[in-house]
Amino acid sequence: MTISVGDKLPTATFKEKTADGPVEVTTDELFKGKRVVLFAVPGAFTPTCSLNHLPGYLENRDAILARGVDDIAVVAVNDLHVMGAWATSSGGMGKIHFLSDWNAAFTKALGMDIDLSAGTLGIRSKRYSMLVEDGVVKALNVEETPGQATVSGAAAMLEQL
Repeated sequence: MTISVGDKLPTATFKEKTADGPVEVTTDELFKGKRVVLFAVPGAFTPTCSLNHLPGYLENRDAILARGVDDIAVVAVNDLHVMGAWATSSGGMGKIHFLSDWNAAFTKALGMDIDLSAGTLGIRSKRYSMLVEDGVVKALNVEETPGQATVSGAAAMLEQL
């Protein structure tokens, strides 16, 4: 079953590489009592994710936060070190959370997993964005077209805030 607007996020623990080293981040720590924009990508360093989806959120970070958002996070089914390298190379370290859903547990619990084995990526996340308030999904934008980051992009999210 796919998560919907009005649903509470499932409990999960992510890994995040910070300037101080690796940490675990729980859904409660990230979302409880907060208004958070979460977006997901099929993979760090992949073309659409690195050239379109992530840059939009980094470029619009201040505008998003100015609209009453407490935090921004990106999640991918990649390991902690890949997400950390992506945060560093993109200039996003310390600006948004780069969350590793290394075993796809969170992604599967949302019903957002997709099998990209034919393209050698294996089980990954669908591309989406959501606005979460106190752990509850208030807006959900899922891309239907591969290689696109329009309905889940930062510009679309800004219109919803």
